[in-house]
Amino acid sequence: MEFSSRSRQKHLRLAGDRRELYPHSLQFYLEPPTESIALVEFESFAIDRLRLLKVVENLGVSCVRSSDSYKAKLESELRKLKFPYRALAEDDYEARRKDHISHFILRLAYCQSEDLRRWFLQQEMDLFRYRFSQLTESLMQKFLEHVNLSFEAVTEDQKLELAHELSASTPGLSVPKVKEQMFYKVGLVDAVDLFRTRRVFIKDGFAYVPFKEIDAIVLNNYRIKLSKALALTARSLPSIQSDERLQPLLNHLSHSYVGPDYSVQKNTGKISLEQIDALSVKSFPLCMRQLHKALRDSHHLRHGGRMQYGLFLKGIGLTLEQALEFWKKEFIRGKVDADKFDKGYAYSIRHNYGREGKRTDYTPYSCMKIIMSNPPSQGDYHGCPFRHSDPELLKQKLQSYKVPPSGITQILELVKGMHYQLACQKYFELTHEVDDVGFSLNHPNQYFTESQRLLSGGREPKKELSNSGNSQQKNNSQESMNSNLTPTSSNTTADAELEGLEAYFTED
Repeated sequence: MEFSSRSRQKHLRLAGDRRELYPHSLQFYLEPPTESIALVEFESFAIDRLRLLKVVENLGVSCVRSSDSYKAKLESELRKLKFPYRALAEDDYEARRKDHISHFILRLAYCQSEDLRRWFLQQEMDLFRYRFSQLTESLMQKFLEHVNLSFEAVTEDQKLELAHELSASTPGLSVPKVKEQMFYKVGLVDAVDLFRTRRVFIKDGFAYVPFKEIDAIVLNNYRIKLSKALALTARSLPSIQSDERLQPLLNHLSHSYVGPDYSVQKNTGKISLEQIDALSVKSFPLCMRQLHKALRDSHHLRHGGRMQYGLFLKGIGLTLEQALEFWKKEFIRGKVDADKFDKGYAYSIRHNYGREGKRTDYTPYSCMKIIMSNPPSQGDYHGCPFRHSDPELLKQKLQSYKVPPSGITQILELVKGMHYQLACQKYFELTHEVDDVGFSLNHPNQYFTESQRLLSGGREPKKELSNSGNSQQKNNSQESMNSNLTPTSSNTTADAELEGLEAYFTED
């Protein structure tokens, strides 16, 4: 017992020494971690932070950032993933350590391209903005001192002298409120955002910034530092890429999917080939609907399309035997005869199911993998339509699927902001007529599963299907029939089978 007590005291002393590394929960991540860390913990920390940043991205579009709903949901996620959520708390050393290390791991993973850097910078900025906004005035002041942003305070005499100018130049501040508010003299370089939007008083090369606006200064400073750090990290990549342990992990993280595994589905064999045309209209995400239509129209897909669509079909329940029959029937309607298919294409299908080569049971592609890797070239139909399509062509495609004009505008705005998965989520809401999907969309097979659950009564639609909605399904069914690939006599049977399939997806 005595030995145990001494060990505990020694441990507490060490913990106290280590806590000096993180005097504040909030930081600019200026110094990289220097401790040794196991690869298991390395990956665990990174995946948790990636989950957090995905939530930040989703909330940034679905909620107003200053709203109570936004704050409550983000704090809940911070608590769940064990990141610091109450700044300057005394007992969150492990959370601070995780926050510090995980940021630098994802910085390594997301510095590898301009798109990745831009996404990482935006989500980290939004996360920092929320955490900084949770500080009290006294804690904000302590943090500013900690990061060497101690600006010169405006004296009471100067404030009284400039009270009318400060009130006129600062939105929302009357003269009495000016006298109550603390102001700082900040260089114009640091206050450029406030200056550009005419929210501060300028005199002698200084912006007179009220304390309530100081967050803009801090965020601008953080953005500059993090942007430079990402560029410097990108230059250091060659030395990191030589490490055979780290590079696969970093590549995986930058295309990482952190949801359920769709490689093995409980519904294997539950879908018939006759159902696929109807399912493509009702429950396929736009990327898979595009691939299905291209296959039906041209009776062929290139390798990238076959991989993306074939693994998706595997994930929704097609067996190997069904997949071989499906692809063979389609290809021999084109320029490929049965013998050529058996020799040239059947092997790759069996390979995807783990029956050839290394016997690897391949997993359906996630949204991030589709968006970030192997962009389509001329004559290809794979990829993400929201990421890889010309906006005008995307608009035409959405119009052809009877998406309402207001919905198309919303989708194109999300695409313009490079929120491709959120654009697909909005497409789901519009085509299924729900106000809020209630989940964060990260995978095409997740889209299919949630669609089937909704269509079978798992969620409440926002309104009854209109005549235009019925005509949409009718037109799309006609589109599939016009390809002369699906027997017209199977339509009634397919609809009946779909009812059973939709019911199946409601099972736990």
